[in-house]
Amino acid sequence: MKRRYDLLYALGALVSSPILAFGLLRSGKWRTDWRGRFGGAPELPEDTRPTLLLHGVSVGEINATRELVWRMGEQNAAPVRLVISATTNTGFDRANELFGPKHPVVRFPFDFSWMVGRFLDRVRPQAVALMELEVWPNLAQECEARGIPLVVINGRLSDSSFGTYRWARSWVRPMFDSLTAVAAQTEEYAERFRELGTPPDRVSVTDNMKWDTVVITDKVEGAEELAFAMGIDSSRPLVVAGSTGPGEEALLIRDRPEDVQLMLVPRKPERFEEVGRLLPGMIRRSHRPDGFGGHQGGTGGDVFVLDRMGELNKAYALADVAVVGRSFVPLGGSDPIEPIALGKPTIIGPRHENFREVVSALEEGGGIRVTDKPMATAMDLLSPGSGAESMAAAGRQVIRNRQGATQRHIDMLLGLLQGGNDVPE
Repeated sequence: MKRRYDLLYALGALVSSPILAFGLLRSGKWRTDWRGRFGGAPELPEDTRPTLLLHGVSVGEINATRELVWRMGEQNAAPVRLVISATTNTGFDRANELFGPKHPVVRFPFDFSWMVGRFLDRVRPQAVALMELEVWPNLAQECEARGIPLVVINGRLSDSSFGTYRWARSWVRPMFDSLTAVAAQTEEYAERFRELGTPPDRVSVTDNMKWDTVVITDKVEGAEELAFAMGIDSSRPLVVAGSTGPGEEALLIRDRPEDVQLMLVPRKPERFEEVGRLLPGMIRRSHRPDGFGGHQGGTGGDVFVLDRMGELNKAYALADVAVVGRSFVPLGGSDPIEPIALGKPTIIGPRHENFREVVSALEEGGGIRVTDKPMATAMDLLSPGSGAESMAAAGRQVIRNRQGATQRHIDMLLGLLQGGNDVPE
């Protein structure tokens, strides 16, 4: 089986190599930790504590582990060595930023059997926890052969992923069958894991840890410095569009009223240059790292591009209305919980499949607006008597009501590390 998967990976890499090479060169992603991607993680020092490998693909998954890592790493918590891994460059950088001083951070390898084996030899985990999904055939086989429990936490199977796996069910069924446990966000996702081959008694619903990772607060450190650096006029309304995707920035710029300021925060850093060229005179964060005194008026001077990673929460803190991107084009949406936790009236588009249950809960509680006309809806929320404040308060209450998934995940993981395979009910 290993050779079969390795052969398929090799053929796929060979056929797609020209496209992959072009994409890597164009995006700059060729500058990466190739040693780590081939399984060459640094050898970790001996430790008497059991080691839990916690894996998140990119920034979103890594951010969702913050509360779990903090609680499991507390001084009076159960003695566990946490090792954090990530796949993408941005996820790896974010993991180092959040956890590097206290916990080892390693690069997750490609799924060739010898790379995965080499990686596991160096990290030596007693259990492997995969955030949301990221199950791979050779990883599953290597963990099963070594007796390492492999679990999915905060489990999610999107419509597109589920359709692909179902199409290749005969190939992926052994992989899903080998999972020790799945803690799914919703019953819908749980049923998808069961249908793909995970034994029903190993699957439970524990809700979404992202409800726990936000802090309900009115202030974010560094937000005022960001406003000064960008030259934002605090006397005029500001709409912040976070984690935007292709086509959305142009839509928002086109429909922006002249008296409204707009800050765009593209989801992917390789799009910063593209977005920065959409309108002459746009103000870019990368051009003002040390601050800017005063406001620059005019069409371009009222549109800002936050082309630096790690400052989205600061931008949301400045917003009068927040727009959550990748939801007005077919990209599945982005996480709306963060701006709502900051007390911001929040808008999301109709294409939010990846956050369907989260948006449904917020919409049912009166804490979010779903629309295909973001700027028109923003203007409505900015008008007197719109109910924007009560909507923001309702959204915060939904968050409070849904918190608690992190502790359920911790209890499951500690049970596995202590030799049990119980899945929480």
